[in-house]
Amino acid sequence: MSRVGLKPINIPDKVQVNLKGSDLLIKGPKGEIGVHIPEGITVNNENKVITFARSDDSKAIRSLHGLTRALTANAVAGVTEGIKKVLKVEGVGYKVEMKGKNLLLSLGFSHPVCVVPPNGVSLAAPNATTIEVSGIDKQLVGETAANIRKIRKPEPYKGKGIRYENEYVRRKAGKTGA
Repeated sequence: MSRVGLKPINIPDKVQVNLKGSDLLIKGPKGEIGVHIPEGITVNNENKVITFARSDDSKAIRSLHGLTRALTANAVAGVTEGIKKVLKVEGVGYKVEMKGKNLLLSLGFSHPVCVVPPNGVSLAAPNATTIEVSGIDKQLVGETAANIRKIRKPEPYKGKGIRYENEYVRRKAGKTGA
């Protein structure tokens, strides 16, 4: 039994849920997201509560049961509150600034790196060492944050680079210099 797939999703008052064919359209104050419902999974939307059921107990259908419920719950959270990831920039001379909607990163390269956000994602730099990635699609926000982090990953000796807000970087001792 899928423990995740059996949990019901409570729909807030501001959110509308419509089933069109094999797509579940979720519309809220922040925007609209569609979630594809695979064959073998049925959606029941009654009294502002969404539940999911599966047609049989084959391995493929069981794996899609919890996945579909999790994607739908992420979409409901995205259209109500929005999804936000915070990145920290650490290092001497490393800084971040906004240039219109684009993000300009100075990370010790010979040139500044410009990051253009994809549609549905907004970037913000509240100060010179913080990057905020926000949007309504959890997968797109996470992928954008990972791509920004990939530009200069935190290195293990001094810890310089871009890291997630609460990420712990294991430090190495380096040479002893004896």
